[in-house]
Amino acid sequence: MTVGNGQAMRGRLLALPANVRGALWVLLAATLFATMGTLVKLLGDRFDSFQLAFFRALFGFLAILPFVVRMGFAGLRTRRPGLHFLRGIGGASAMLCGFYAITHLPFADAVSLSYARSLFLIPLAVVFLGETVRARRWTATAVGFVGVVIMMRPTGAIEFATFIAILGAFLVAAVTIMVKKLAETDRPETLIFYFGVISTSVALLPALRVWRTPSWDELALLMLVGACGAGAQYCMIRGFRIGEATAVIPFDYARLLIAGVVGITVFAEIPDAWTLTGAAVIVVSTLYIALREARLGKPKEPVEPSVNPPVVPAGPKRE
Repeated sequence: MTVGNGQAMRGRLLALPANVRGALWVLLAATLFATMGTLVKLLGDRFDSFQLAFFRALFGFLAILPFVVRMGFAGLRTRRPGLHFLRGIGGASAMLCGFYAITHLPFADAVSLSYARSLFLIPLAVVFLGETVRARRWTATAVGFVGVVIMMRPTGAIEFATFIAILGAFLVAAVTIMVKKLAETDRPETLIFYFGVISTSVALLPALRVWRTPSWDELALLMLVGACGAGAQYCMIRGFRIGEATAVIPFDYARLLIAGVVGITVFAEIPDAWTLTGAAVIVVSTLYIALREARLGKPKEPVEPSVNPPVVPAGPKRE
């Protein structure tokens, strides 16, 4: 593609309505997140989840480091080092849980359960942020947890990896609450820098216990995992910055559709009735919560907590 063609294409994209451009960014983020998950599942037969989480944290951090350097090290000052440390531990733990779930559950199941983070966010916001949530959103949260129970297949044995996936969703919600507090005083670049340093350091220790030196081909795939994760975060933030939240939020659920297609075509995983029913209930309830939150005037430019797409936190005195 020539420079002239590239500029013409960019001009055509900029001419699109803001919500369309925002939706395209979110679709790209969903594709990159799904690609990262696919690579993690493929590499899960060769590497332990601890080592996968370490490489994701390391290469994701290296990918954003040039932007932090451009900001200048003076911008890394913080008044809340302890909260940054907790956020780094929580984010690394959430990443580990998510990767364990992806490598031990059907792909679509792991992705579906990750959306339960929105359900945990409501009670955590009430307890730690003092926010008031009224009947309709409590009802949507309860319905969402029913979807989680359905996916756990209550008539049979519950897999350990399912509990790990739910724990990961809870940790993502907890990290989101921490990010909201940190964003009151620190810049987004500051949050990203400290998360990268702490999560990489935290993931290194358990990774060394199960270490297997990757080949050059495997190292390239691991680097791609980190690049996809960092790129997906960037695209998601751009999408929410450009478009209205109510217009772009539904496109994040394309990740679930992509995961289903990948699960069938790449891993020969056919979703059963429990998965389809539970996933549908979770998606409907979390989508309702997110859209209602957006309509009630939340900011359009959220700060990305870690490896997952933005979750719009609960706000004060809402119905």
